[in-house]
Amino acid sequence: MAQQLRGEQDLLTEWLPALSDGLTRAGATGVVADGDVGMAFYGDLFRPAGELLAVGEPAYRAGDVAEGFESELLAAWWEAAAAADPAVVAPGADTLARTSRTAQAALRALSASPFMTGVALRSMVGDLKQVRAYLLDPATRLKARRRVSDLLTEEVEVVVAHSLGSVVAYEALCASRLRHRVRAFVTVGSPLGIRSLIFDRLRPSPGADGTGVWPGDDGLTWTNVADAADVVALEKDLRPAFGPRVRNIRTYNGARAHDIRPYLTERRTGEAVAAGLGK
Repeated sequence: MAQQLRGEQDLLTEWLPALSDGLTRAGATGVVADGDVGMAFYGDLFRPAGELLAVGEPAYRAGDVAEGFESELLAAWWEAAAAADPAVVAPGADTLARTSRTAQAALRALSASPFMTGVALRSMVGDLKQVRAYLLDPATRLKARRRVSDLLTEEVEVVVAHSLGSVVAYEALCASRLRHRVRAFVTVGSPLGIRSLIFDRLRPSPGADGTGVWPGDDGLTWTNVADAADVVALEKDLRPAFGPRVRNIRTYNGARAHDIRPYLTERRTGEAVAAGLGK
C-alpha cells in the first residue's frame, strides 16, 4: 500500500540494503547481488493521472471512507491497534455504527499507533481505497497480479512479499503453482489471514474445508513474519487459514510496525530467504 508515487527502481534502493542486512544477520553474507533481485511494481495502477496543474494523491478526508469494505477494514485496524497499544483509544459502544464520525474517530485513534507513525490522514484513507480496489475491481486485480506473474521465471527461487503485496504475490503464485519453481515464499506484514475481508475473497477461493490453497508444490516453504503492533497483519498466525505448514515468526519493528525495512533486516527473515536459495 501507499507506494503509488514511487517505482520499482526506487523501491529496490530501499529493499536491497535491508534484505542484505537480514541475510548478513543470518550468516549468509553476499549470497544475493543486485542483479539477482527483481521488483514487481503496480503502484502506478493506484496513482491518479497527472494533469497540467495538479498531480498526486487526492485530498481524502474522513468522510471519503466508503461504507462497506473500507469502513469495515478501518474498524478492524482500529480494534487491532487498540488491542496492541494502550496509547490508542479503543472503540466504544457509541462507535459501533459505521458513520463518517466513526471513520473520523478511527483515523484519529490510529494516528497514535506505531502503524500510522508519520502517516497523513489522507494517506490512511488512500490505503483503504487501494486494498478495496485490488480486491473488488477485477481489472485492477488482474493488472497488478500480472506484474508479479511476469517476473516468475524459471530462475526465481524466492518470493518476498509485504503488506497488500503479499495478497498479490499469493494469488500470482497460486495461478502458476503448477509451473513456477519458487522454493520459498516469505510474507511480512501480511493481511492474508483476515477472514471476512481478505481471506474469503482470495482467488482461488479457499477449499471446502476452509483452508487456503497452498501456493506451490509440496517443496515450497512458507514463512510469515509479523510484528505484534502491525495492524495490517491483523492475524499474526496464518496456520489457521493456510494449514500447519506455514512457519510463523513474531518480530519487533519498533516505532514503525509495518515498515518493510525492519522486516527485512530481521535475522529470521534472512534465514528464510537464505534457505530458499539453498544457502
